[in-house]
Amino acid sequence: MKRIFSLVLFILMGFLADAQQDPQFSQSMFNIMMFNPGYVGSKNAICATAVNRQQWMGFEGAPVSSLFTVNSPFRLFGADHGAGLHILSDELGFETNLSISGSYALRIDAGTGKLGVGIGFGMINSTLEADWFVPAADAYTPPSGDPSIPAGNESALTADFSAGIFYYTDDLYVGISSTHINQPAVEYTQTARPFLSRHYYLTAGYNLEMRNPSLSALPTLLVQTDGVITQLNLGAIIDYENRLWGGLFYRYGSAIVGMAGIELFNGINIGYSYDFSTTAIIRHNKGTHEFLLRYCFELDRDRTPQRYRSIRIL
Repeated sequence: MKRIFSLVLFILMGFLADAQQDPQFSQSMFNIMMFNPGYVGSKNAICATAVNRQQWMGFEGAPVSSLFTVNSPFRLFGADHGAGLHILSDELGFETNLSISGSYALRIDAGTGKLGVGIGFGMINSTLEADWFVPAADAYTPPSGDPSIPAGNESALTADFSAGIFYYTDDLYVGISSTHINQPAVEYTQTARPFLSRHYYLTAGYNLEMRNPSLSALPTLLVQTDGVITQLNLGAIIDYENRLWGGLFYRYGSAIVGMAGIELFNGINIGYSYDFSTTAIIRHNKGTHEFLLRYCFELDRDRTPQRYRSIRIL
């Protein structure tokens, strides 16, 4: 299995990287269900996660993204299932996208692990509070002169679909998924119909045994593409006694990311990451900050619910 994981990493290093329409989260290994509905219910625990990302601090109109997710397994008609909900607010300039989506997964025994086959359905509300600046020159057309440009405040509501599969064992997870399957159109005007491109995701992680039993390591990767631009995120998290963790990741051609986290009490975890841009945009901002709050507790029919502290809950 380690050889397969290494081969996948080697192949994926050949991809170029950049950003797409979906918001970027550095601590994505803690909120996989945002882009893969097959993940929901993958552990015997109820988990709720809140993330706030403030990208390119000091840059006017920079992206600000907030995410809340919750998911849980359940058993019905003799089969294992999972259900989840995520709410995402993404602000960029004078555009705001608010999406609410529910996810369902059927969890099937497969070899030494389980396979989650999931679908997601939600709604996206896009609002535009336009405040255009048009230089005083005849070469520039004001919004009022182009029917494809919204001149003022606009709002559009559209349906959104996703699907994915997620395979996991005690030591390994691999997921493949797609968001915006229906490529929802945002109809701000009658003459222009911009849409969200269909995105594809591959995520994987492997739990490595270490000589020191107090330490555990989880190298992970995330590849996302819209068929035109591909982004690769690669790195690892080191965990100490299931209470402290830290990691270093590289977003190919974009940023180096450092992150750390701690379990406070009663299964409550907080995390923080900082993105150091490796492109010219670093001269115009103060970096990217991301804050995470997470709570998981294990489900057990025979006893009182317990905290779920293992790094393998990822």
